[in-house]
Amino acid sequence: MRSPGKLYFGPAGIPHSAKGKPIKEGVIEVKRLGLDAMEIEFVRRISLTEKAAVEVEKAARSLGVLLTVHAPYYINLASKDQDKIEKSIERIVKSAIIGKKAGAWSVCFHAGYYLGRSPDEVYRIIRDALQRALEELDSAGVKIWIRPETTGKPTQFGSLEETVKLSQELENVLPVVDFAHLHARSNGKYNTYEEFASVLEYIEKHLGKTALRNMHIHISGIDYGEKGEIQHLNLEESDLNYKDLIKALRDFNVKGAVICESPNLEEDALLLRNTYRKTRKRKTNIPRKK
Repeated sequence: MRSPGKLYFGPAGIPHSAKGKPIKEGVIEVKRLGLDAMEIEFVRRISLTEKAAVEVEKAARSLGVLLTVHAPYYINLASKDQDKIEKSIERIVKSAIIGKKAGAWSVCFHAGYYLGRSPDEVYRIIRDALQRALEELDSAGVKIWIRPETTGKPTQFGSLEETVKLSQELENVLPVVDFAHLHARSNGKYNTYEEFASVLEYIEKHLGKTALRNMHIHISGIDYGEKGEIQHLNLEESDLNYKDLIKALRDFNVKGAVICESPNLEEDALLLRNTYRKTRKRKTNIPRKK
């Protein structure tokens, strides 16, 4: 799958300025706002028909808008109920198939919960279930990035290390790096330039430059506590150091999609895009940890 070739910015879902309109109109509005990416949100169900997906693909391609998909939140590949695992696999597969028809480049999802079990046990369960989803997509001839997301609570499967390991072991899998979730999951860490750089260094070390040239990123403000994520906030209402995060993305020459999940959606997406445009890449080489 070809790298997007640059870093695109856009909202998680249809912009508020086009609220209530179809996804195709959301794509058009994204372009009108001066953004160039949008995440199609299948929050509770896969709501896009095949016919509508074809129209979305045409609009996005003609306007140069990069699309991603967020699969439904009712996914738990590590459920103790096998029927729920089967339905979770089905939701990932269906999201990928309809997302591909809509021209989406990447599909993300929250993988599951520990539910009192060891991380190693849950990892194996999720890996095996995800492998089944990938096999179904391969049989259907669908090639699209499948992305487990870093999650905001320690009770959820989805540390940086876990999502990277899945990407090492499975074909066509890369992580969605949600920097707000990393910040909340660690109760305030991952908030300096050095910490952001360490995330990108870790990805490059274990997955190569291909991963840095094909990143699917979520950014928002976030409220958190000892148990991790509480709620998303607008960037200026939070302590997320988004300016240094943008510097790190620029310095590491990251390409792909930055999807804004702040409550104000397009406003913070524009803030991130404008900050990126104003940020100059360092002239000196960035020191890499050995």
